[in-house]
Amino acid sequence: MNMKELISIQHTLNAPKGQYNSFGKYKYRSCEDILGAVKPLLNEFRCTLTISDDVSMVGDRIYIKATATLTNESGEQVITTAFAREEDQKKGMDSSQVTGAASSYARKYALNGLFAIDDTKDADSLNNSPQYTAQPAPSQNSDGVSPAELFTAYAKPAIEQAQDKKELMRIWNDYPTLQTLPEFTNALTSRRKELGL
Repeated sequence: MNMKELISIQHTLNAPKGQYNSFGKYKYRSCEDILGAVKPLLNEFRCTLTISDDVSMVGDRIYIKATATLTNESGEQVITTAFAREEDQKKGMDSSQVTGAASSYARKYALNGLFAIDDTKDADSLNNSPQYTAQPAPSQNSDGVSPAELFTAYAKPAIEQAQDKKELMRIWNDYPTLQTLPEFTNALTSRRKELGL
């Protein structure tokens, strides 16, 4: 559907990266950053935005499905969805916090899809860069978490649930400290092949 208000919002929206990941040393935007930037535009173009979550069990894993719906004054709607898998457990979080983190993640990517927000780089174009081929992976960060632990706990599950090239590119961009880790790039390449990309 070519909702003219959505086209205008996508063209106008500027959602800066208001968060900083001290582990990976990079800036990123959160769901709240996107909502803060889009609210004035919703008012300007007289649209409403709703976001809802559903919980789905796939095999023995729980997924949060976020649905973002943009509605104009005429009642026309554009709907996007995104999924995030709950981790079995996450250090320092109780079960409600794990669900909340998965919800925030899914909502962010539903909003990214709706408003055409994409700042990722193509993982394929970076695999053969001098950065990838010449530098060894760092052994540990200042918090004592090794790249291998970061890969196992966070990046690997994200790669396993990725469904398209865009998601794989986002994962590459989300983990700059792992870009010299062979297990990380191999997992991305293997998942790309599994998806037939």
